[in-house]
Amino acid sequence: MFFKLLILFVTVPIIEIWILIDIGRGIGTLPTILLIIITGIVGAYLTKRQGLMTIYKIKENLKIGIMPSEELIDGFLIILAGGFLITPGILTDLAGFLLLYPKSRNFIKRYLKNKFNNWIQSNNVYIEINDDFEY
Repeated sequence: MFFKLLILFVTVPIIEIWILIDIGRGIGTLPTILLIIITGIVGAYLTKRQGLMTIYKIKENLKIGIMPSEELIDGFLIILAGGFLITPGILTDLAGFLLLYPKSRNFIKRYLKNKFNNWIQSNNVYIEINDDFEY
């Protein structure tokens, strides 16, 4: 797992820089910088808006006694989208906007739920709680 993450954290920034340099060559430096700034601002706005809507849904479900499992997964994916959107780059912006768009997020949410269910069914999920933490 460490090796996969290392490859991911090395290759994604290299690809992002490469794409941004190519875009900069095509449209110029200033428009490229403006593109990065605008996607960051729009992404932050959309993330905040969707996040607040999800928090509202969680509160409403808790008020009527429903476990907000769908909304919690939505919240996780929205936070992940926000992280992608504040990271400069075209691929990360694309991933962030896909996570913010409800239809694509629902597709990813179904995939994650199936993955979680498979982990639970396989009995290969181990959670270790360290009681050494002092409060």
